[in-house]
Amino acid sequence: MIDRNLNYGRHIIREFLEGSIPYTRVLDIGAGKGDDLEIARDVNPGAELLALECFKPNIWHLKRKDIRVFEVNIERERFPFEDESIDVIIANQILEHTKELFWIFHEVSRTLKQKGRLIIGVPNLASLHNRILLLLGIQPSPIKSNSAHVRGFTRGDLLRFLDTWGGYRPIDFKGSNFYPFPPVLARPLARLFPSMAWGIFLLVEKTVPYKDGFIRYPREQGLETNFYLGEDMPSHEGRS
Repeated sequence: MIDRNLNYGRHIIREFLEGSIPYTRVLDIGAGKGDDLEIARDVNPGAELLALECFKPNIWHLKRKDIRVFEVNIERERFPFEDESIDVIIANQILEHTKELFWIFHEVSRTLKQKGRLIIGVPNLASLHNRILLLLGIQPSPIKSNSAHVRGFTRGDLLRFLDTWGGYRPIDFKGSNFYPFPPVLARPLARLFPSMAWGIFLLVEKTVPYKDGFIRYPREQGLETNFYLGEDMPSHEGRS
């Protein structure tokens, strides 16, 4: 029986956080009910926990856990933090729900400290079960049209996107869960073959000061989609 709780890779989030201490400020974008931030608190009880979240029931849960919550649309608004003021940023199972990756990573890169850590967890478009589905002519599960997901990711594509700016250094990569196997098999298989696991998790480090590379890229490349690039830098006039 599949254990879908493994999809969130909480054990991996813990490992990445343990390798990132000491940290004093941790931000979770799309924080849900605060499960990942609770791990951050457990690893470092003195850390300040910050959350960006718009879903009202989740905001209630976060506040009950004494987590500072900011109701921000991460695809259209600036994060309410100074430049280079956050030690660790977590984006776990949120990016697949978004279109405006360039803006999100602009704000992540602006607010993350130099030598700060970014933790990314996303469903894996190249997982074993998705490869089989596509071979059979069936839509891969992370990008079904009648779901909440609007993007699909693979390890290579995610690393190429991060290299849009070129200021991140990969530190670690892991996989979690392995469909269609039960936990007793899914855990070791994900460790052995992370690129074919259900979910992929990256730990990267910001290496140089950020200079607006993510929001400049769509204009410089002439991408014909009206990406949101901030009010001071209007999006491309074209439409896809």
